[in-house]
Amino acid sequence: MSLLSFGCSSKAQQQAVDTAQSPSRVLVAYFSCTGNTERVAKAIAQETGASLYQITPVKAYTAADLNWENSKSRSSVEMNDDKSRPAIGGESLNVNDYDVVFVGYPIWWDLCPRVINTFIEKYGFAGKTVIPFATSGSSSIDNSASKLKELYPQIKWQQGRLCNDGASKAAAWAKQVLK
Repeated sequence: MSLLSFGCSSKAQQQAVDTAQSPSRVLVAYFSCTGNTERVAKAIAQETGASLYQITPVKAYTAADLNWENSKSRSSVEMNDDKSRPAIGGESLNVNDYDVVFVGYPIWWDLCPRVINTFIEKYGFAGKTVIPFATSGSSSIDNSASKLKELYPQIKWQQGRLCNDGASKAAAWAKQVLK
């Protein structure tokens, strides 16, 4: 299983979001360790005119932390514990400023990293439209998106996209979703 993810591809169907609001009501929040998800997030934010927010763990992940082949690595320990919620830092976010939130992450163990759960639980997003996007070396977004929908039913989830065929294609997809 690879933790490195590359560019942006999708099996996801395109679904339009009713966005009578201005682009300033759209947020792109992302978590990235290797820069792949970050490139996609920045392209989506630029193309859509959305605000950009980096989900930042209090303790940054090292290369050793990301070693999925080591069952004692930080990421392995976190992903093997459904209750794990790594602390997040960074600037506070006012979710009332946004109607639509794109949430980006790398796929770890066929799921979103637990820091995404921390982020969602901290801010809630009840009643907000949330659209996941992900990067992955080997997994689809399907299982991670399904698990998020199951854990957080108060959110209006839209179909997500696995972004492995380039940031520009991801940006075009996001712009289309907002039409």
